[in-house]
Amino acid sequence: MSQAVRIGNEYLTVDVSPLGAEMQGLKTRDGRDWLWNGDAQYWTGRSPVLFPIVGKAPDDHIEIDGRVYPMAQHGFARRTTFDLAASTPTMCRFELKASDVTRAVYPFDFLLAVEHAVDGTRLTVAAEVENHGETDMPFGIGFHPAFLWPLPGGEGKPHQVVLDNGAEPALSQLEGGFIPHTLMDSPFEGGRLTLRPDMFKADALIFPQGAGEGLTYGAEGGPQLHFTFENLPNLALWQKVGAPFLCVEPWHGMAARAGAGAELSARPSTTVLVAGEKARFAFTVEMPA
Repeated sequence: MSQAVRIGNEYLTVDVSPLGAEMQGLKTRDGRDWLWNGDAQYWTGRSPVLFPIVGKAPDDHIEIDGRVYPMAQHGFARRTTFDLAASTPTMCRFELKASDVTRAVYPFDFLLAVEHAVDGTRLTVAAEVENHGETDMPFGIGFHPAFLWPLPGGEGKPHQVVLDNGAEPALSQLEGGFIPHTLMDSPFEGGRLTLRPDMFKADALIFPQGAGEGLTYGAEGGPQLHFTFENLPNLALWQKVGAPFLCVEPWHGMAARAGAGAELSARPSTTVLVAGEKARFAFTVEMPA
């Protein structure tokens, strides 16, 4: 496998691997890395891109037009090597094109491009999906970046997630890895959630709608990371219980509904892209200067 590509400026340094087009490091100019390091004791991921599904499928299979295909949790992109399509000192673009291998599990001609770009203290991670086939193409897509908890400089301080819109979005908690049909009361109060590891004993906190287009993750009286989301209406927060990271996960797509079957187009928040069209999904994180 090719080596990771490094991009950066006077404020940020970002390393991106061809495997999954996955970010491997995000450092500020003081040399501190804010991204989880992938320690296998807890979780080997760092910032995987989820495609063409988010979450689990029943018996690890999806159904498309009456045909059944194997599909592991969060799809195949995160385990597939991308090609480097373009790079500059401050940007890199990796692409994954449909192949005989991908068509065996996902029968569409697609292009998935993942771009990382820095601008001042901001990092933007964008995915573009193109339908190069002749039929409608359903898919889910999501980002799964893991940031340190506690953040550098935030040791010993409570950490919070604060929604820009001040909302109290309803909570969905997975049942056997799937989305239940009923929602729970929001853990947010006035758009604010103080994080505790015991919140994640039942897996991720999922907010199917209402979390808005931006949030801040940070330590009280300490460092703050501000996120904005583009075309990513679903949000999840996740920690492997006891692990020193928090995943801030914006998605357009979720796990299958409990008992609803394996049909890909029926999954919540699925995008159906018509032939010849493309769609863009992105998040930006503003880092401490």
